[in-house]
Amino acid sequence: MSNHSPLSKDSVAPADPDASSSERYHRRFVRSIEPPARFLAFWAAIALPFVHLPLLARGLGDPNVLLAFSVLLGINVLALYVGHEHNQG
Repeated sequence: MSNHSPLSKDSVAPADPDASSSERYHRRFVRSIEPPARFLAFWAAIALPFVHLPLLARGLGDPNVLLAFSVLLGINVLALYVGHEHNQG
C-alpha cells in the first residue's frame, strides 16, 4: 500500500535534528518564499527596461532623472540576479 501524502518525507522530517525550532521555522519560511520571489524578480527584470526608455528619452541631464535611472538600473540588476534561476530544472 502506498502513501498518497502530498508531502515528501523530506518536508516532514527536520533537515537538521540539532537545529532549534526557530531555525527550522526560518529555513522553512525561506524555502516557501523563494519560488514566488524568483518569479517576481524574473518578470521585474523583463519589465524594468521598458521603464528606463522614457527616462532615456527625456535625457539624463536633470539630476533627478539621473538618480531615478540609476536606482531603476540597480533594481534591475538585483532582479536579474534573484530571478535568473526561475523555472530552470
